[in-house]
Amino acid sequence: MSTSADLPDTIPLFPLPGALLLPRARLPLHIFEPRYLAMLEDCLKTPERLIGMIQPRAVPGGEAARLHAIGCAGRVTAFSETEDGRYMITLTGISRFRLTSEVEGFSPYRRAQVSWDGFERDRGAAEADPGFERPPFLDLLARYFTAVDLSTDWSSLKEAEDELLINALSMLCPFAPEERQALLEAPSLETRRETLVTLMEFALRGRSDSTSGERLQ
Repeated sequence: MSTSADLPDTIPLFPLPGALLLPRARLPLHIFEPRYLAMLEDCLKTPERLIGMIQPRAVPGGEAARLHAIGCAGRVTAFSETEDGRYMITLTGISRFRLTSEVEGFSPYRRAQVSWDGFERDRGAAEADPGFERPPFLDLLARYFTAVDLSTDWSSLKEAEDELLINALSMLCPFAPEERQALLEAPSLETRRETLVTLMEFALRGRSDSTSGERLQ
């Protein structure tokens, strides 16, 4: 188990709407903008190789987007370069963080001082969810996937460990950015699963109401 003392106080930030990284999960990314190519180059020179994934808040006008208070740092665990100089990388989630202040300077990308306090369980063993009832959850998931026209390998889902299943679905399901932020900020695997269930049920109700409205016209 790593501690906050093992992690840097300042990390580069990658504000990406709709992108969700969770501890111990993996997120593939395609890096092509010059500022983020520079960020990756600098990141790979550090012993931690950390990039902070964080969601921007929608703001009017052309000002720099304000950021949510909580993000998740990932370690670059794989990368490959394309012929035109772009990179495909994989981030493995290390720990969530709380943004304390942005660092001013001449860097083309955003950097921030962060606090790792309060996210100790992120850096420990995989979480369990003792109250997780898989059959009704998978039944809800099947109805949700049908509604949003998604397919999956159901045998793999049935065999996956609790954390892998819940976190992978949180990252892959087509939720809105603010809904993804709620999943990120869930304090435990149990509350993340409860949030995930609520979001799927809400989406199904919304589609049902929309279909009913169309029939009435």
